[in-house]
Amino acid sequence: MKRIRVLIADDSATMCTILSSLLAQYPDIEIVGCARDGEQAVQMAATLLPHVITMDVQMPRMGGLEAIQRIMETAPSRILAVCSVQEREVELSFRAISAGALELIAKPEAGPRYDLAGWGQKLVESIRLMAEVPVVRRRHASTQARASVVRSGRVEAIAIAASTGGPHALVTILEALPATMPVPVLIAQHMAPGFVSGFVRWLTQVTPMSVVMPRSGDACRPGHVYLPPDGHDLTVGRGGVLTVTPSSEMHCPSGDRLLTSVARAYGARAAGLVLTGMGDDGARGLLAIHEANGATLAQDEESSVVYGMPRAAVEMGATVVQLPLSLIAQELLHMTTSSAPAELGGVSQ
Repeated sequence: MKRIRVLIADDSATMCTILSSLLAQYPDIEIVGCARDGEQAVQMAATLLPHVITMDVQMPRMGGLEAIQRIMETAPSRILAVCSVQEREVELSFRAISAGALELIAKPEAGPRYDLAGWGQKLVESIRLMAEVPVVRRRHASTQARASVVRSGRVEAIAIAASTGGPHALVTILEALPATMPVPVLIAQHMAPGFVSGFVRWLTQVTPMSVVMPRSGDACRPGHVYLPPDGHDLTVGRGGVLTVTPSSEMHCPSGDRLLTSVARAYGARAAGLVLTGMGDDGARGLLAIHEANGATLAQDEESSVVYGMPRAAVEMGATVVQLPLSLIAQELLHMTTSSAPAELGGVSQ
């Protein structure tokens, strides 16, 4: 059995002990060291070559953000940011995503009733998933092949599903869309509990569009980005009325539920996009939009952190168009302002 080599980076001796004790219970996990500050984390990453690093975002000498940047430059690894859900640290956690961290997980809460063993199991599940992600830097995607989407009318709503690598991809897309975007953008981004509010604040800082966590009964409005609150799914009905419900799906929020509802509500006037992520969530919903004669896109393999979700959508026949991340915003904007067929610089499957 190949063991997953894990480096812990946290300035708290208590937290290092907790993480070490929890991870030591799993035979497929090997703890290779515990760095007490960012500078030590950079040095140990280069010498120990861990498969996964759990990284605190606030540490002395060199903070977690700078440490992540240095590690990704000198000894790239899969980094899981372990941080508090307090407002300031949540903001830092999303900056950690921009620096190169793949995922976020909240630190365990203090108190005798907290299920520390359950938290440890979730941490191990995240580590195991991270260990499967290729350690590569983002590259410029090829645009040699070309494909076109034939449309009969203008898009009136855009739905997006994303998971691992999604926050960075969404920022790249949304910061390039104007405040005058003539349609709503609805998003299902898989995210650990406690981070959605911080993600909304982060997006608000980078996009001129209005970013909202809606309530049931709210209406979709142009120029707005909608994300459901923690633990909830977002769907839309006819007339653009939004519904927010507690999620019962394995993936939260559910990309399939969101995209399928957009297909039913908007039909051929819908556009769907599946971004980077593990698994196949969003593929069936994208297929529903395709079958309703809406426009469907997927992020291409070269620009995806994890190509699982886009691959599933392509293999299911939900789309033949794959675009590099750098071209997606341009195409979404084109769809909302033109009814002519779009010429896309993507990869045709």
